[in-house]
Amino acid sequence: MKFNELGLSQAILQSIEAHGYVEATPIQEKTIPLTLAGKDVIGQAQTGTGKTAAFGLPILENIDLNDQNIQAVIISPTRELAIQTAEELKKLGSDKSVNVQVVFGGADIRPQIKGLKSHPQILVGTPGRLLDHINRKTAKLGGVKTLVLDEADEMLNMGFLDDIEAIIAQVPDHRQTLLFSATMPEAIKRIGMKFMTDPEYIQIKAKQLTTDLVDQYFIRVRHEEKFDALTRTIDIQEPFLGIVFGRTKRRVEELARGLEARGYRAAGLHGDLTQQMRSRVLDQFKAHEINLLVATDVAARGLDVKDVSHVYNFDIPQDPESYVHRIGRTGRAGAEGVSVTLVAPNEMDYLRAVEELTKKRMTPLQPATLKEARIGRINGAIDTAAATIKGLNPAELQDQVNQMTSQFTAEQLAAGLLAAVAGLDKQNAPVVLSRERPLPRRKGGSSSRRGGYRGGNRRSNGNGGGYRGNGGGRRNGNGGGYRGGNRSHSENRDNRGGHQGGGNRRRRDFTVREKD
Repeated sequence: MKFNELGLSQAILQSIEAHGYVEATPIQEKTIPLTLAGKDVIGQAQTGTGKTAAFGLPILENIDLNDQNIQAVIISPTRELAIQTAEELKKLGSDKSVNVQVVFGGADIRPQIKGLKSHPQILVGTPGRLLDHINRKTAKLGGVKTLVLDEADEMLNMGFLDDIEAIIAQVPDHRQTLLFSATMPEAIKRIGMKFMTDPEYIQIKAKQLTTDLVDQYFIRVRHEEKFDALTRTIDIQEPFLGIVFGRTKRRVEELARGLEARGYRAAGLHGDLTQQMRSRVLDQFKAHEINLLVATDVAARGLDVKDVSHVYNFDIPQDPESYVHRIGRTGRAGAEGVSVTLVAPNEMDYLRAVEELTKKRMTPLQPATLKEARIGRINGAIDTAAATIKGLNPAELQDQVNQMTSQFTAEQLAAGLLAAVAGLDKQNAPVVLSRERPLPRRKGGSSSRRGGYRGGNRRSNGNGGGYRGNGGGRRNGNGGGYRGGNRSHSENRDNRGGHQGGGNRRRRDFTVREKD
């Protein structure tokens, strides 16, 4: 069903159309008419099914711009989800000029207080920080018409029930309540009975959220070793176009600078960029002037670029839905793709949460060695040189060639030029990454042992291991054109060794330094 069949106004439809949305998802198709009719709704659906727009569009539709009260409150379990929800609502409500503010813990409260003084119509936040603002009287909920509990089961698992009940006590009894949950335990049903009025129940069956065309891998590595693990993996896989995801704007900026320092064609994309700067970066990426785009989740939402071959999760996302959105940037329109997630030992529970959502196991990889990465760079340089030679007229450079051959042997010239093209002098350039706040520990403990991977470790036919085909998910023939064209040196890459499924080893040759 199309959005223009759901009873939405022209202003909202314009925003939807401007962002490329046409067809409503099943949860949106069922939820939007009921919500517009003022019904309470309990929606059971997995993350990644379009829940934000399902409740967000009717809320935006019903906002009274002349009313300076907070008219809708959306409670989210995590800071990252709260931010993403607020950004999505701002985007969807752009043509209506709706004021959306977000509040969350672990951040300076003063800018949030300033934002609340701007009279937002919609307030998104995590339970603890919302309650904090209520107690400070910086958030007054007496005018709330709609209350949303997003990912209610996750909030209960995180122990937020008391906070939620305290927040609900501050909103009017005569309100609309929308509750969304991936599962429906008895505790959720009790909330529905206690705080909702004759709710309509919607259930969207779980489906496969990730495509089989994307090979999903993870590398278990310490935080301070992640950047070397990332660049060495890139050297081996040689992505045609790759997106690197970082959790924060600062992380994205530092990763982009670090990748450039090591000789990659990279640029960052995050929410602080002006629209002009964002457009320039995306145009460069689409034109292949850069082949690595470093982005935050929010900045990459709705991004649709052809021929993205690889997705790298430098920071594993806090909520599994973001992972689904991330790897959805590749494996499109029948093309194959690869995703690699770098995960620290204390983040393994987040990886498990992703696997539970996607119903798939990621294949483990060992971090590549410096030697393996060096071979990867050189092989890429060989392909680049070979492609250049095919379209070259030697006569145009004859004087320079004569001059160089008079000083160096053919072997010296070939080696020197390959080293230059491969950027071997930049391979170990020092990079400084700021420390980021660690993810909160998920309930359920951590695990360092894994098993039961579907189809084993999916090793290649050679001894390189871990990647289908010729070392790192490359596609020969009509696979979409990795750097240097179709691979003619795959026999060399099949026998690199070391970069294969399973295991983890300590590293001593990393040059990344972290600052406090």
